[in-house]
Amino acid sequence: VMCLAFKARPATKDVDAIFEPVREIRNAANRIAERHKLNIGWLNMAVKMFVVEHEQSVLFDLSNLKVLVPDGRYLFAMKVLAARADTSDLEDISFLSNHLRIKKVDEAVEIVRNYYPNKEIKPETLFLLEEILAE
Repeated sequence: VMCLAFKARPATKDVDAIFEPVREIRNAANRIAERHKLNIGWLNMAVKMFVVEHEQSVLFDLSNLKVLVPDGRYLFAMKVLAARADTSDLEDISFLSNHLRIKKVDEAVEIVRNYYPNKEIKPETLFLLEEILAE
């Protein structure tokens, strides 16, 4: 989404997706990984644990594939909750905070709470938000 919908960066190491039928698509993804020497987890469903009701728009709709993308505020909330150090999450949070014109940590927290009222933002993520928004 960060690459296709927001043009935030030129490439990604994996594709977060929700797909059905899971077994068939997972098998096809594994064959693609072998053929193109990709990481076996290049197509992953880790995003599924963060999915809640949200606005989506259709990026493209083909006969066998429909790609839906979330709005920026929802994606920002997901990235803040995930905030994994070994990924591009922090760069994505910075990009999205600029894109959404988020200036204060309170604004960022409010966006996250709007989608995830029962989830806590990690203290280290709050600290990182302060650093990102101070720039």
